[in-house]
Amino acid sequence: MAGSTRRGVMVLGLLATGGSALAVETRYPERAVTLVVPAAPGGGGDFTARLLNEALTRSLGQPFVVENRVGGSGNVASIAVARAAPDGYTLLLAYSGTHVANPALFPNLSWDPVRSFAPVALVLRAPHVVVVRKDLPARTLAELAELARRSPGRLTYASSGAGTIQHIGGEQFARLVGAPMVHVPYRGAGPAMNDLVAGNIDLMITTPPSVAGLVRDGSVRALAIAGPTRHSMLPDVPTAGQAGFPGFELEAWFAVYAPAGTPQPAVERLSAEIGRVVATPEFRRRCEESGTYAAYMNPTELAAFTGSELARWSELIQRLGIRAE
Repeated sequence: MAGSTRRGVMVLGLLATGGSALAVETRYPERAVTLVVPAAPGGGGDFTARLLNEALTRSLGQPFVVENRVGGSGNVASIAVARAAPDGYTLLLAYSGTHVANPALFPNLSWDPVRSFAPVALVLRAPHVVVVRKDLPARTLAELAELARRSPGRLTYASSGAGTIQHIGGEQFARLVGAPMVHVPYRGAGPAMNDLVAGNIDLMITTPPSVAGLVRDGSVRALAIAGPTRHSMLPDVPTAGQAGFPGFELEAWFAVYAPAGTPQPAVERLSAEIGRVVATPEFRRRCEESGTYAAYMNPTELAAFTGSELARWSELIQRLGIRAE
């Protein structure tokens, strides 16, 4: 199988690039590959990168190394990869909250989510859940909406910062129910969750792993999963659609991109290997344990998905009037 894969890459190299580039492409990868993550160690993006890198290092025989590039709301990492040599040895593990939201949040970006990158593969998705303080008089999403309508501008919702996916989700829900809520941005999800548990904030929309234990011990109450299916960590919590709000979905995703101009044979080989890794029971199990789920797309599918997500998030951010810090 390995031999047939290598021969397939050789033919692609001849067709796509000519004989002069063939030697480089047939041996890809022949040295360490760096996967740049626009987040600090410990978060969802870092977890995804390290899980992926472990598997790719084993299967492709070269080290895949995680490099955390923090700053500029993800823009520092995106710029670094966009400007890297397009040889397949510097990749970006993009987070949807920056990759398709930042163009609408930051004017005059020096990178573009479509023109600056070659899509490689979608890796996983991460749904969100609506949680409220334990003593809020709302036990369903419908009751929360009614409470917001009865007291417009009184309910408070937390986020890990202006322009983040929690901020966008809170404004999206407020518009959906037709009642304004007060946004309270924090420097990170941890402090925001602490204030929710303390009862200083009314609600937050966040990922299930960060609240599953708190829901089970009664510290907070989960009302709905903002996604198409129920979540394994919170099996008794209905989806927003089941709760009567089918238009409310908030789901993050992580995908691998290479600098624009990266040879297509290298992109195709890497994408195919990621697809094989994502389909393994071990990868899927570890994703599920982290509260996410594996979801692969090839380069063509990811290109179309990136374009549609960019249009959707740009329209939503502009319509809601959301600004970054």
